[in-house]
Amino acid sequence: MIVAVVKETFPGERRVALVPTLVPALLKAGLEVRVETGAGQAAGFPDQQYADKGANIAAGRDDVLAADVILRVRAAGANRKADEDEPGRYRSGQVVIGMCDPLDQPAAIQPLAQAGITLFALELLPRITRAQSMDVLSSMATVSGYRAVLLAAQTLPRMFPMLMTAAGTVTPAKVFIVGAGVAGLQAIATAKRLGAVVSAYDVRPVVKEQCESVGAKFIELALDTAQAEGKGGYAQAMGEEFYARQREMMTRVVAEHDVVITTAVIPGKKAPVLITAEMVAGMAPGSVIIDLAAERGGNCELTRPDETVVHEGVTILGPTNLPAGAPYHASQMYAKNVTTFLLHLLADGRVKIDRQDEIVAETLLALGGRVVHPRICELLGVQPPVAAPEETTKGEVPANEANGSAAGDSDMYGIQSDKKQ
Repeated sequence: MIVAVVKETFPGERRVALVPTLVPALLKAGLEVRVETGAGQAAGFPDQQYADKGANIAAGRDDVLAADVILRVRAAGANRKADEDEPGRYRSGQVVIGMCDPLDQPAAIQPLAQAGITLFALELLPRITRAQSMDVLSSMATVSGYRAVLLAAQTLPRMFPMLMTAAGTVTPAKVFIVGAGVAGLQAIATAKRLGAVVSAYDVRPVVKEQCESVGAKFIELALDTAQAEGKGGYAQAMGEEFYARQREMMTRVVAEHDVVITTAVIPGKKAPVLITAEMVAGMAPGSVIIDLAAERGGNCELTRPDETVVHEGVTILGPTNLPAGAPYHASQMYAKNVTTFLLHLLADGRVKIDRQDEIVAETLLALGGRVVHPRICELLGVQPPVAAPEETTKGEVPANEANGSAAGDSDMYGIQSDKKQ
């Protein structure tokens, strides 16, 4: 079975889905690895490094897109504008693994499904112990939190640390992190290492100890947060009344800080507005807001994705792809996640679709010519198909002439008994 790595086509995307050091793990599993020319160049991984580890460098993109399994950083909805033509270049039965943005761009899944692609979205990995080593969201959030602080430090017209010099004492910058998920905790730790005085807030009071452990003072607001934590430890959406009360109480806190970094994102939902224009106006001139929820509408009502907004002397930045700014290590982390995921799917050198496995069931978007993920089907307004619990794909899946979907005969989807635990 051939596994291929494409050169990313999304504007500004410098990451790559596989790094040279992980090629031997795939070869050991009995796979052939094919890499598109220049796929890792922007991340700091030249073609020769892949070749030295046993990968074949493809002559062109068509050779890569002909592989049995295609590894990507951005696929489907996560790269919709750049790759609208690619479904026509795939063949039925291929497996595509990557970040697909299915909750925000569900319609982008349908062309790949109709092309007969078996599509996995790594953003949907369940937060369970077995899936920790595959968790691309946590990996990329780690990079985003780190880069957000560096961006803030570069933009702020003052230094982060306290300095005692012959010219006098320089007071430390005050940094406020809103949202204490992976990105928020990394931002706290990075800002602390740079010498700032760091405060943090999250609607989930259970993260107080985590914030304090990496150097922040936890801000507690008198709000009812009993329903703030949803499945898998993610923060979940609250009512507008809750957010209005939260904004009212945060106004004073925001005004006291030089830097505010917001990280509050609810999967599949528009980001809650936490910082109003009035709150921005209350900050000191020269202050900085870094909004990591910009791609989902922004936690600050003045945020514009990938633009710099200056309001009442306050600079607001809404970067949407901070991991691409540190592509070497971001690619290392992502590649480890995606390789672990692929190896998890393999059985006897083939990809096994075991829908009894929570990891597979939660990430599988399309199979056999149809969208199969219940949540995505709901967003699309279609009925999810009923399928056998365990299926194996061996490459091409022939089209069923009667209904245009992929056939489900026993040769292509053999029952397997060695379900992963």
